[in-house]
Amino acid sequence: MNTVADSLFLALQLILHSDTELLRIVGLSLRVSGSACLVGAVFGLSLGALLAVTRFPGQRVVVLALNTLLALPSVVVGLLVYLLLSRAGPLGDLGILFTPTAMVIAQSILIVPLFAALSRRLVLNGLRDGGDQLRSLGAGPLTSALLLLVHDRFGVLTIGLTAFGRAVAEVGAVMIVGGNIAGVTRVMTTSIALETSKGDLPLALALGIVLLGVVGLLNLLVTALQAGTSIEREALA
Repeated sequence: MNTVADSLFLALQLILHSDTELLRIVGLSLRVSGSACLVGAVFGLSLGALLAVTRFPGQRVVVLALNTLLALPSVVVGLLVYLLLSRAGPLGDLGILFTPTAMVIAQSILIVPLFAALSRRLVLNGLRDGGDQLRSLGAGPLTSALLLLVHDRFGVLTIGLTAFGRAVAEVGAVMIVGGNIAGVTRVMTTSIALETSKGDLPLALALGIVLLGVVGLLNLLVTALQAGTSIEREALA
């Protein structure tokens, strides 16, 4: 019999029968990445808006560093967070290493640059098109930037979905700071790595199929939002 075909059949059975372990892992993955996106959005959008409307010495260097951080390896983020939260680190007394909270922190740091860099571009484009009108109404620079982000809801949602996709598919940082503890910090990506190394292909394949489904759905939503943005802009033109 074909081992791959058998494993795939068993994987589909796990999905169709809503396996308890499968649901627990998927649920934790979505909660961790969703929480990280909320935290990342608060800090990232604020930073992006601020960088778009303020001028200060070394701003180009900051923007360049921010764009560079878009390609920041997740294992580096995991290492830095581990050093901060370990017993010998400055935040070791919090005792949150190898918990979902540590995983949320790591993923948040990973996606803040994405929120900041892309929202900065949104604000700059918005200021170019409608900045004079906002200033004529008495809106200050930062207020104008935040209003433009609220107005360009499709753009902000696209950034959010992109950030969530990066967070949920990330493995390095959550493996380092979460420890991949069964029932506690085991998410889809870390479980796939572990189960594959153990030879438990059905669960690994089931999780891989679900992860691909989540990422595929996010891509469809991003495409739909981009189409909606184009239609809205044409209607306003």
